[in-house]
Amino acid sequence: MRILLVNDDGYSAKGIYHLAKAASKLGEVWIVAPREQCSAMSHRIHFRKKFLIRKEQVLEGIPAYSVDGTPADCVKIAVNHIMPERPDIVFSGINDGYNTGIDILFSGTVAAAMEALLQGIPAIAFSMGRKGDFADAEQLIAPVFEQLRERSIRSNEIFNVNFPPCSPSEIRGILFDRPAANQKPYDDSHYSATPVEDGVWEAEQQMEWINTQEEGSDLATVRGNYISVSKIRNMILRGE
Repeated sequence: MRILLVNDDGYSAKGIYHLAKAASKLGEVWIVAPREQCSAMSHRIHFRKKFLIRKEQVLEGIPAYSVDGTPADCVKIAVNHIMPERPDIVFSGINDGYNTGIDILFSGTVAAAMEALLQGIPAIAFSMGRKGDFADAEQLIAPVFEQLRERSIRSNEIFNVNFPPCSPSEIRGILFDRPAANQKPYDDSHYSATPVEDGVWEAEQQMEWINTQEEGSDLATVRGNYISVSKIRNMILRGE
């Protein structure tokens, strides 16, 4: 099995390093990831841009390249230019922070997996709550993947996997088909503005974390120390 790894935190992020260690036990691994942090870029791509592709060292024995583009750019370039053969599957992540609820709309991690679908390739997005240890998530990748291989999924859907930020011994299990929370785990609607000069202001976003959650949602699932697995469907593509 050929596995393409991508993320939105950048090729040097700890999450993709530990994902590579786990994926290397499942098949042939290639890494093509953004050179810079690309969180919350969603499915942004570039047109008529000259990309700088650079060979990098992430994990010994695994071909790795950085691209000065977005997560979706990386998938397109990897599949159509870098890899000598198409990947059988794309793993995106492990993202530093949940991709649950409304945040799924912003996620570069999820968008990279969706770009894989546009290329006709199955994909899984992996994320972990902030302050979690990616080495713990690394231990969970293979057993979770083996369960996902046994579950049906349409060709216009990806699996979205969120790990709670706790040790494997504290995880209470896996819950499937969790609906996306109809809320953010934070309030980011407030800004402070400081005048700089006539007609010019500097605005700064204020963020406040919220503990409320919808029972049974993907967010409530990970906050309860369960692994949340959901399907995200691209309604434009016709799934089979």
